Amino acid sequence: MKRIVCIALVLLTFAASGFGAGKRTYIIGFYNLENLFDTYHDDGKNDYEYLPDGGNQWTEAKYAKKLANMARVIAAMKADNGRWHTVLGVSEIENRHVLEDLVSEPAIAEANFQIVHYDGPDRRGVDVALLYKPEQMKLVESESLPFDFNSQAITFSLNKEEQERFRTRDILMVHGIIDGEHFAFYVCHLPSRIGGKGQDLRARGGEIIYEHSLQMMKKYPGIKCVVMGDMNDNPTDESMAIYLHGKENIDEVGEEDYFSPFVSMLKAGYGSLAYRGEWNIYDCILVNKALAQAPEGTLRIQPCIKKGKKRFYARIFNKPFMVNQSGLYKDTPFRTFSGGAFINGYSDHYPTYIVIQK
Repeated sequence: MKRIVCIALVLLTFAASGFGAGKRTYIIGFYNLENLFDTYHDDGKNDYEYLPDGGNQWTEAKYAKKLANMARVIAAMKADNGRWHTVLGVSEIENRHVLEDLVSEPAIAEANFQIVHYDGPDRRGVDVALLYKPEQMKLVESESLPFDFNSQAITFSLNKEEQERFRTRDILMVHGIIDGEHFAFYVCHLPSRIGGKGQDLRARGGEIIYEHSLQMMKKYPGIKCVVMGDMNDNPTDESMAIYLHGKENIDEVGEEDYFSPFVSMLKAGYGSLAYRGEWNIYDCILVNKALAQAPEGTLRIQPCIKKGKKRFYARIFNKPFMVNQSGLYKDTPFRTFSGGAFINGYSDHYPTYIVIQK
C-alpha cells in the first residue's frame, strides 16, 4: 500500500512558515496518548495491568518517562508551528490527575494548559479530555454526553440486555470563545473494532455528536463546530461519512454538513496509525460549514500542506523520534509497549491537527 507518512521537509514546514504575518493563527489538534495511566488503582475500574504489580509492571519510573515523552511530542508541535495549541483534545487518559501531571511537565509547563475532563463509565477507566490555553480561549460551558441506543436510523447488533451492560467513553463537548467567535469542540473515542465489531456503535457515536451539534448551531447561530477524536474508523467509513455528514471537498459542505479533510489525505496514502501493515486515519478532525467556509475577516480553516497543486487542510504530525527506525514495525508509530515489553516509546497513534486563522 502506498504510504506517505514522513513527507518532505518543505511540505512539513508549510504550516510553520505559510501562515501570514500579522494574521491571528490558532492550532486545534487531537492526540491519542495511548494508555496514560498513573500507578494507583481507581475504584471500580479495571486498571490493574497499570499498577506496579500488574501485568505491565507500571512503576513510577515508567510513568515519569511516559509523561515526559507525551510532553516532548506536544513541545515538538509547538516548535514546528511557532505556537502552542489553543485546543488539544486527548484520549486514553485515566483521570484528571494524569493530565495535571502532564501539563506540569517542564517541556510544556509554560503553555499554561487548562483542563476540561469528566470521569466516564469506561470499564478500563480511560476517558477523553480537552487541554486549552486560557489566554486564547474563554471557556463558556462543557458537557459530558453519554452513549445511548436511542436511534431511529440504526439497527443494533446488541440485544437489550447487552445494551444495558455496554459501557464506553462519553463524548466531551466544550463550548468556548476564540477571538470573539463561538466554538463547540467535540472530543471522542468511539467504540472499539476488536473482533471486527462495533460498526453500528461507532455510527451511533457519530449520530450523537451530529445531533448535539445541530442543537448548538440552532442555539448559537454561526457557532463553529469542530469534531475530533480516535474514531476507530477511517474518515470514509459510515460513522464519519454518513452519520456525521463528512464531505471530502470543502466546496461541497452544506449548512448541516461537515468538512472532513482527512478523506483526501487517506486517499493520498497518509496514515495516523498502522495495523497489520495497513495505514489508517482514525484520528480525525472535522469542521462545520461555519468554519470551513467562513466569511472574510473571521476564523477559517487553512491549508496545512501543499503538494503541487494539491492542498491538504490538516496535518498528521510525526518526527523521526516518534517512529520505529528498525525491526518488524519499522516506519510505524513508536509506541509505549511492544510484545508486552516496555520500550519507552510515545504512542501507537500520531497526533493530528488543523490550523484556523483570520
